[in-house]
Amino acid sequence: MSESVITVENLGKKYLISHLADNRERLFSNLLVNKAKNIFLHCGKLLASPFAKIHSSSIDFQEEFWALQDVSFSIKQGERVGIIGRNGAGKSTLLKILSRITEPTTGRITIKGRVASLLEVGTGFHSELSGRENIYLNGAILGMSREEINRKFDEIVAFAEVERFLDTPVKRYSSGMYVRLAFAVAAHLEPEILIVDEVLAVGDASFQKKCLGKMESAGKEGRTIFFVSHNMDAVTKLCSRGLFLRSGKLVDDGTPSDVIRRYMETTSRLSGRIDWNDVVTAPGDEVARLRMASFRNEDDEIITTLDIQKPLRVAIEIENFKPGTRLIPHLQFTNDSGVILFITAFNNGLDSRPLPAGLLHFSCTVPGNFFAEGNITLTVTVNTYEPVVKVHVLEHDLLTLNVEHTGGVKGTFPYGWPGVVRPRLQWEYRAS
Repeated sequence: MSESVITVENLGKKYLISHLADNRERLFSNLLVNKAKNIFLHCGKLLASPFAKIHSSSIDFQEEFWALQDVSFSIKQGERVGIIGRNGAGKSTLLKILSRITEPTTGRITIKGRVASLLEVGTGFHSELSGRENIYLNGAILGMSREEINRKFDEIVAFAEVERFLDTPVKRYSSGMYVRLAFAVAAHLEPEILIVDEVLAVGDASFQKKCLGKMESAGKEGRTIFFVSHNMDAVTKLCSRGLFLRSGKLVDDGTPSDVIRRYMETTSRLSGRIDWNDVVTAPGDEVARLRMASFRNEDDEIITTLDIQKPLRVAIEIENFKPGTRLIPHLQFTNDSGVILFITAFNNGLDSRPLPAGLLHFSCTVPGNFFAEGNITLTVTVNTYEPVVKVHVLEHDLLTLNVEHTGGVKGTFPYGWPGVVRPRLQWEYRAS
């Protein structure tokens, strides 16, 4: 582990952001232009210039945005490195540069060895092709020879657990099958360097455990792992080193526990509500955008502190642009050690009824005597699942709430009560 396989020197990535006098006009004109493009391209005709003129003439001015700035580090062979940071910190941009998907604006990188990247689930898959055909297609995209794919084929299929559906078009796969197959192909390339973005979030618990085990064994075999995740427990277990990015800059580099502690300190400022009044800058895409998230008490008041014995209501507002879309919001609660307490989905993720366009209001209530004392943060995700999982909104650590001990299960016990939650459960007693 003495040789550096990745060297990053003064790395920077700049983007130009267009601004309009009327941001709402830009959003809907972009949607119009994209739809027009699809129509013209589908018909096999050249895109008509009037649409391009509508789009370009609406630009008011352009602003420079540095997604990464002056980032420098070196990674030695066999290191398992976890990259953490809030949304917009530059994590995915860094991985795309390391994967040669995009070029840096400043600085340089030196990479020794073959790189396999899993940045988006199923990148390189063709929905009309079968699982078998996509293994060869995706393997070739990742740099595998046909002989290498043949040698690894049975192992890839066994890992992905798709034997029965091997000759079925992947458009008919469930989201779990899709992500299992995509990860299996990338992981079995046996690269010197494996780069994984937070795509494992869409897999089930047993699959995530299986993938983490595969990456851990790859690290023990001397391969280098680059892993982006908001799951601090996974980073702690898998990684030997942590990098903390904030606003495009590397602010900490050290052991996972130390880096996670600093990250959690920066995200623990109490906040009970966040709004995005401008629909264009609200997090999301052309399908849905998050407009508001808030913590509320039983009287519907915004709060930053919760009595441990009282219920918590979480309210969110989502702008839906496509009538009939089956949106499913998820709420994730994390404690101040970075441990995910639990995730809940709209009607447990089973109710995927078509929803109308416009502003949609959702709320969820957590009963009293459930959380343990300390700070908890809220992450909001909005997905669709047809035919595979699509993430339209993913905003980590939006709000932070302090849960105060005021009695309840702990009573007068003077020390911290162990455990990540503290539910009041029903007990029964009888004397014989």
